[in-house]
Amino acid sequence: MDHTDSQALTLRRIFLVIATGVGAGFLSGLFGVGGGLVIVPALMTVLGMDQRRASATSLAAIIVTAAVGSGTYALHSEVSWAGAALLVVGALAGSQVGVWLLRRLPAPALLWILIGFTLFVIVSQYLHVPTREGAVSLTLASCVLMILVGLCAGILSGLVGVGGGSVIVPGMELAVGAGDLIARGTSLLVMIPTGIAGTVTNLRHRMVDLRIGMIVGASAAATAPTGRLVATLVSPGVGAILFNIFLLSIIASTILKMRQKTRAQM
Repeated sequence: MDHTDSQALTLRRIFLVIATGVGAGFLSGLFGVGGGLVIVPALMTVLGMDQRRASATSLAAIIVTAAVGSGTYALHSEVSWAGAALLVVGALAGSQVGVWLLRRLPAPALLWILIGFTLFVIVSQYLHVPTREGAVSLTLASCVLMILVGLCAGILSGLVGVGGGSVIVPGMELAVGAGDLIARGTSLLVMIPTGIAGTVTNLRHRMVDLRIGMIVGASAAATAPTGRLVATLVSPGVGAILFNIFLLSIIASTILKMRQKTRAQM
């Protein structure tokens, strides 16, 4: 594929980009995640983007998705604004720690950190019964725990490129007893400022395709409310099972990417 062809958006490619956004938006509303697990590999496959540019473009799209998704949850009072502020503080600090560790830890260690953490979250959710009614009460202990959840999300985001909803949603449920819908709505809200901060940096380095990002973001925004509706129709227990399947797909995707990278370096 030459440079001119890679830049041209044919009708087929536009359809595939929109389909990517539709899928990512549904997952965003359903699980309270950004949808990057869908967007990044899709952009690499459909448009031939390298992983760095696809990730940066995905982050720009996620801002739009998260704004609509969190707004949908907020309309139903399923967002903790104070909790989101505490999570953002932790996430912004943690992302810096994660980037620092990324330069020092060997690649195999990163894979095992991700796998170990994800398995811990899955097992923990079976030891804790998800609820729908749980609220976020602000005490000194809960505030500290929320910052720590954000810190963990930021560290893992900087280390292995995941975080956000995959950390914040179960973290809020386990640490402060938040209801599953409030945890998802709050998680989406947190992604807005963190996504903006990352996208501004990426724009400075000319790594973002804003045109593609906005197409994906707009498509995702259209289906995020549907994902939220489905989340309300399934029980917290079923939602936890579906979320665990999603987490396992992150492990599988990460292992596949690391193997491909290893083969490319051989």
